[in-house]
Amino acid sequence: MPTPTLVVVSGPPGSGKTTLAHLLAQDLGCPTIIRDEIKQGMVMSRGSRQGGGSDLLNVPTLHAFFETLGVLLRAGVSVVAEAAYQDRLWRPGLEPLTKIADLRIIRCTTPTTTIIDRMTERVRGDRHRAAHGDHELLSDIAVGAYDPEQFDDISVEAPTLLVDTSNGYRPGVAEVAAFARSR
Repeated sequence: MPTPTLVVVSGPPGSGKTTLAHLLAQDLGCPTIIRDEIKQGMVMSRGSRQGGGSDLLNVPTLHAFFETLGVLLRAGVSVVAEAAYQDRLWRPGLEPLTKIADLRIIRCTTPTTTIIDRMTERVRGDRHRAAHGDHELLSDIAVGAYDPEQFDDISVEAPTLLVDTSNGYRPGVAEVAAFARSR
């Protein structure tokens, strides 16, 4: 059986990961697994979340995310995966998957001002964002408790592409897809 590809779209919250992941999966013709969508499903079925890092849904979401990736990859399905996890959460989940898939990492980047604008807009326009504590994160940015510029990138050894999402995508989606397909 040919080795599937796991394309990881990473970066801080508000850096354009989810939109790029969906576009990329559509271009590649494979599924996309989005951490926030898994958590939103958990909130829908359980009816609540807790604020901040003490949210009891964070750990089950993490496990469901990586277990889903493992099931698909072991079945020979190439996948685009997206999450705002920093290295300490990505690495333990990704390292075992590198034994069954070719890993490609896409790192989304954009200035903090753009991140703040995007997060503010989605808090206003998407009632499901309450599942992710965007209000709290915006407050942390405002008081200097969180700096998106200090996001801890994935340290797993794999081909990596930096994508500027400030105004569209540089490089473009077609070039990102070509990178994802490369062997």
